[in-house]
Amino acid sequence: MSIHVYNSLTKKKERFIPIEEGKVKMYVCGPTVYNYIHIGNARPPIVYDMVRRYLEYRGYDVTFISNFTDVDDKIIRAANELGEDVFAVADRFIEAYHKDTCALGVKEADIHPRVTETIPEIIDFISALIKKGFAYEAKGDVYFRTRKFDRYGKLSSQSIEDLRSGARIEVDERKEDSLDFVLWKAAKEGEISWGSPWGEGRPGWHIECSAMVKKYLGDTIDIHAGGQDLTFPHHENEIAQSEALTEKPMANYWLHNGFINIDNEKMSKSLGNFVLANEIIRQHSAEVVRFFMLTAHYRSPINFSDELLEGAKSGLERLKTAVSSLEYRLGESADFGEQGDWLEKISQLKQKFIEEMDDDFNSANGIAVLFDLAKEANRYLREDKSNKEVLERFLQQFDEFATVLGITVREQKELLDDEIEQLIEKRNQARKDKDFALADQIRDDLKEQGIILEDTAQGVRWKRG
Repeated sequence: MSIHVYNSLTKKKERFIPIEEGKVKMYVCGPTVYNYIHIGNARPPIVYDMVRRYLEYRGYDVTFISNFTDVDDKIIRAANELGEDVFAVADRFIEAYHKDTCALGVKEADIHPRVTETIPEIIDFISALIKKGFAYEAKGDVYFRTRKFDRYGKLSSQSIEDLRSGARIEVDERKEDSLDFVLWKAAKEGEISWGSPWGEGRPGWHIECSAMVKKYLGDTIDIHAGGQDLTFPHHENEIAQSEALTEKPMANYWLHNGFINIDNEKMSKSLGNFVLANEIIRQHSAEVVRFFMLTAHYRSPINFSDELLEGAKSGLERLKTAVSSLEYRLGESADFGEQGDWLEKISQLKQKFIEEMDDDFNSANGIAVLFDLAKEANRYLREDKSNKEVLERFLQQFDEFATVLGITVREQKELLDDEIEQLIEKRNQARKDKDFALADQIRDDLKEQGIILEDTAQGVRWKRG
């Protein structure tokens, strides 16, 4: 069996074939950190965490990069309103983002690059575009010559003329063409800035991701992902910049998740109809929110309501009840019965799960298989006698599916302080032995249980998230 993904670039499902066998290079556009994330912002990290987990489940070694835009007009405005430093505002909301996404079961990216840490690479990227004739300087600003890139519009399926007639374009006499977009912004008085060949300034929004992708993953990557709202202009401009420079495809597969709607209207800060993720987590619990997000296919819109979240909660409780019943039966000192054909039934459900998830990461159908597993488990538990191997295999399959989806179906017992210290010591020893895979696994396992590790010069510190 092969994984097939819907490629936003070609507008069709395609067999997933990575550039390098067994390895996947994946980049997901992260947040602009000027406020707490709302529930719509939470969908991409949950969705692409699920994609990453499934790719790893299928045996791929995934390098996962997700950025932070930590300098931007919105952040500068927020800093001015709060009377704070831009860096302080960005740091605060990056920490808040990590706290929210950690609660939602999102594994940390291999690297979370920041714009402010990538300025030299961004300047080099822009300089190279100018040298190739794709960009030009005008009074301290630098613009990309949109018309010079003859494949512009291929992701959003729009022609240059369609874009011109349909766009609300601000008149700017510094541009050669109204469709040209900014790569570098000349500094305004009092704003944060960096020195460049074109004077003091800061990057435009689109160039940062192109520079980060190139720096950390190379000229062409396997998967570039983000929200549907980023298709145009952000991802379209990324493609233009990157492919103009490298003359290679930026990404072989483009994935875009659907919106979350309230009363069938897209949730957004600009519309004022948003709900902060941390508020929903407090009301309904993080695991319920994640489970709710995955009950729809990632490309489909989701209508949000308290009633639907309550429905997701009930569904998750059904799964947990089935698992706890299996655990209870396994712990009984009763005689064990025959295996029958139960192991084969479980194996068939595993194959069904893989089949559904191979079809463009269809978590909705994957969850349906999880409920089928619960149904079979409950049917098995109605038999007079149980077989230990069958019970263990049911539990193993629940654990496999739950790990892929990033949900919890077993009741978690809170770790005692001594148990945490023992695991930290085990991690320290693993690092000394250069067993970094084990060290990372211990860190991730602790994180999933709400324990955050901080490596400092004085040693490892931990706190409950």
